[in-house]
Amino acid sequence: MDLTHHFLVSMPQMQDGCFRNSVVYVLDHGKQGAFGVIINTALEMEFASLLSQVDITLTDDAAKHTTVLLGGPVDEGHGLVLHHPGPQFEATNDFIQGVSLSSSRDVLEAIACGDEPDNYLVVLGHSGWAPGQLEMEVANNAWLTCPANTDILFKTPIYERRQAAASLIGIDLSNVVGHSGHA
Repeated sequence: MDLTHHFLVSMPQMQDGCFRNSVVYVLDHGKQGAFGVIINTALEMEFASLLSQVDITLTDDAAKHTTVLLGGPVDEGHGLVLHHPGPQFEATNDFIQGVSLSSSRDVLEAIACGDEPDNYLVVLGHSGWAPGQLEMEVANNAWLTCPANTDILFKTPIYERRQAAASLIGIDLSNVVGHSGHA
């Protein structure tokens, strides 16, 4: 099972507070485990406030409305920017299916002044799984999985992303329950 470039949509029985009602974008999944970011949990932090913590001045009016997301419970103080490929920064990793991840100061400086990237998500922290852990969670029905869609990442409003991801496989989350009955 390779869930690289897939969405993980949490099932109703997910009890972990960080992942409850979440959708995770998996950037990499292999023998070493899995790495991804939650894409639908907004933090109560203004982008300008985040930038001021690293002495960057926000000058672009459009960037003032950037939402900062909780990417996951791992290294929550570390900022990451998920974006379309193209612009390269000091620390940019290009992943398959047209997604790049940058984690250096220069990507934040570019966004703050209105330069590329044009489509991006700013996240604090990430999500990680040890080898075999994600496979076990999927087998235990903690997650629905489906191939990812970059329009959902970059163009769908935050609070619509979970249902939009589930819709990719024909699931209406309002009809999903966290328990099963016995006959």
